[in-house]
Amino acid sequence: MSVVDLARFMEDLATESGQAILPFFRASFGMDDKGRDTGAFDPVTEADRAAETILRGRIRSTFPTHGIVGEEFGSDHADAECVWVLDPIDGTRAFITGLPTWGTLIGLLHDGVPVRGLMNQPYLGERFVGDGASASFHGIRGPRKLMTRRCERLADALLATTDPRLFAPGDEQDRFRSIEGAVRMSRYGTDCYAYCMLAAGQIDLVVEAGLKAHDIVALIPIIEGAGGIVTAWDGGSAAKGGRILAAGDVRLHAAALRHLNP
Repeated sequence: MSVVDLARFMEDLATESGQAILPFFRASFGMDDKGRDTGAFDPVTEADRAAETILRGRIRSTFPTHGIVGEEFGSDHADAECVWVLDPIDGTRAFITGLPTWGTLIGLLHDGVPVRGLMNQPYLGERFVGDGASASFHGIRGPRKLMTRRCERLADALLATTDPRLFAPGDEQDRFRSIEGAVRMSRYGTDCYAYCMLAAGQIDLVVEAGLKAHDIVALIPIIEGAGGIVTAWDGGSAAKGGRILAAGDVRLHAAALRHLNP
């Protein structure tokens, strides 16, 4: 399949999964707590499962040799050369409270490297797409190129994270508080939308911890394609999740790493 056809296929995946999700948004639906045994609330809805079922079915029928890693139904041939990494609803807590800061994440790994990513927000009619070399936004006013904002100093930076409780008490939380205390402003409750706003040049930093591969793989090519950088806190690859640092400016990223690794 050509690059053009692959891009169209990903767009089709976004459209079909969005059609499955939207009837559930701001409506009554079934919900389970995957974290019941751990004491940490981890919701999953009918919409999550319906969308991932559609995504997996289309990928298997089109690319039978590709692997799939999804939040709801686990891994299938995760050691394949090409692996799709799926999160049908990133931001389920936002979804169940009627807030539109959630999205469907569709990412593609080639030999373990994120090479294409898409974030779809069907309620707002927005898509963010990237291949590591370029990135674009598609909304109701048409498409436009994504470009991160230049910001060298932490004192000028706008930071986002989904929840400060992501960070384990002690050293991890202290490191986050250190960088949060150095920036101009911070915002919470953003999930995948924060990374897309970073790619769009609206914010400068995203700092998180405890992420899984399905939370971040699709977002890496979008941010890199817009001119940003995404790594682990130690500066290594972010593709497997964990502690994540994303920045729109390489100079800001370096300054943030110094705070996170004193």
